[in-house]
Amino acid sequence: MAIKDILLPLVGEPSPAAIAAIEKCIALAVDVGARITAVAIELDVGVAVRPHVMISGATEAAESLANVNGLVAAFEAATVRLGARSVHAVQRLPQRDVAAYFARTARLADLTLLPSRPHHANLESLVERLIFESGRPIILCPENLADGLVSNVKHIAIAWDHSAPAARAIADAMPLLQAAATVRIFTVTDAETAAERESGAAMVTHLALHGVTASFEIVKRGSGPVGKVFATQVKAHAIDLLVMGAYHHSRLNEWVWGGASNSILNEPPCWVLMSH
Repeated sequence: MAIKDILLPLVGEPSPAAIAAIEKCIALAVDVGARITAVAIELDVGVAVRPHVMISGATEAAESLANVNGLVAAFEAATVRLGARSVHAVQRLPQRDVAAYFARTARLADLTLLPSRPHHANLESLVERLIFESGRPIILCPENLADGLVSNVKHIAIAWDHSAPAARAIADAMPLLQAAATVRIFTVTDAETAAERESGAAMVTHLALHGVTASFEIVKRGSGPVGKVFATQVKAHAIDLLVMGAYHHSRLNEWVWGGASNSILNEPPCWVLMSH
């Protein structure tokens, strides 16, 4: 299924890095021929009951409104310059409701493009709700790398471990995979098995039936974190987009799978498509 409708949450401050990421997200939407819908959040700080709280709340409200205006202005300017089909809106919500709101809204889009910043608590909550409650994939756009990201994704890597989330991510990424010039599938392990080799070969065959020519390799994990291995693969092969499943331990409310999901969330090495 083609990508036709993309959601872009506008959250945080309109820093130069954030604006660069917004522009790159719009450029990606234009490249795939999709409409992009941006939603900015004006924080509802509530009603103050004490004088000093009232002053603090008023300041927070003013800052939030200034951020919204800056983000929306950057979005509008970029859509005009890039010729994007776009819609934008502003919602007023308390901070505690922002992530749930976007999870619901994302269900009506094909995917969500989300500018990301390292180790940002509110953003981590938003990513988690989008992945596990929207039923749709997300693509992270690292703000610190935005200037160097391509808008025309041609070289894609898939982190494959034969799991349901990884399979879902591949299905969600299919329109991008079909348009790619190269697709590399890799499995990270310290104990290569026949089953892993067979699974990778089977995925190559599966993708071929969808018109995608892919290669497969086993990558040694070594002593470092799995997420670092992913980042090394991205750099070594000049990857534009990393496709991977997202894993969550619901009982402990923690990201798992050797820390790979959490590591990539905090420091995406390129565009990253994640699904569950």
